[in-house]
Amino acid sequence: MEEEEYTRRSQRPKKRRLRKARAIFTLLLLCAVVVAVYSVMQYRSGLKLASATKVAQEDFTGDQVQCDIENYLLLGVDTRGEEKSRTDTMMVLSWNKTTNDVKLVSFMRDIYADIPGYQSYKLNTAYYLEGVQLLKDTISNMFGLPIHHYALVDFKNFESLVDILAPTGIEINVEKDMSEKIGVTLTQGVHNLNGQELLGYARFRQDAEGDFGRVARQQKVIEALKNEILAPRNILNLPKFVGAAQGYITTDYSSAGEIQQVLKMVSKGKVSIEKATVPIEGSYDFQNFSHAGSAIVIDKEKNKEFLRKFLGISLE
Repeated sequence: MEEEEYTRRSQRPKKRRLRKARAIFTLLLLCAVVVAVYSVMQYRSGLKLASATKVAQEDFTGDQVQCDIENYLLLGVDTRGEEKSRTDTMMVLSWNKTTNDVKLVSFMRDIYADIPGYQSYKLNTAYYLEGVQLLKDTISNMFGLPIHHYALVDFKNFESLVDILAPTGIEINVEKDMSEKIGVTLTQGVHNLNGQELLGYARFRQDAEGDFGRVARQQKVIEALKNEILAPRNILNLPKFVGAAQGYITTDYSSAGEIQQVLKMVSKGKVSIEKATVPIEGSYDFQNFSHAGSAIVIDKEKNKEFLRKFLGISLE
């Protein structure tokens, strides 16, 4: 009798532990369902928000991927409702899928470029003439640089994406007072900038540094955006941001492919960005042309050699 009573008592803790485990599992499952529903709703909300403002997708033929490195042409344009516009921002993001190294090269918009099928002109004119493909061909022909994909965002849409990702703003150390021709007034110091202010900061060039200073600020903004996307505090904003990005950013990827590539990069751990600008120091001078105005004439071979070493790839 005593043995039976002991057996019943010894079984009770096990049952209680099982009930507790089931309760915890049920709670976790419920949380997962709530998070999933929230994420889907926020994703659809972002997608709907951006559905009417996407820049039209363009015909694009990228180069064949030959190694573990993929190059993405990143473009920022200011359409202002016009049929044609020039690219204000031109960067190539190079991702080594094996090491997860990311390198970012900015190309100055006033580089005097050989545009296929046209007379030489400033590099940002290539997009104005025939869009992404001609700009891609111009860069590839000048530097032998393979470009596999592209992503393009209109500046107004960029402002909206920033405000979705970081509603309280993105922290930037503004190095000087800025206001001329950027639509906002910024004062020197560390500030949380909203989308319009961050865009104004990235576009400012009314100082002695000119476009070179602007390119440095654009790279600084890209770094800040990357940190915000990876910051745990913004995790609840990410589903809506991803949805809006599907509408606001034009790319040759399908929506699923775009998300998959980003997840691959993030899943491999910390992402650091090494940055550079073309032309490199000591490889250019300014010249005036009757049809193009003041332009940057570069030593193509010096810059091509720099790109070969910096990106770690062979160039044609």
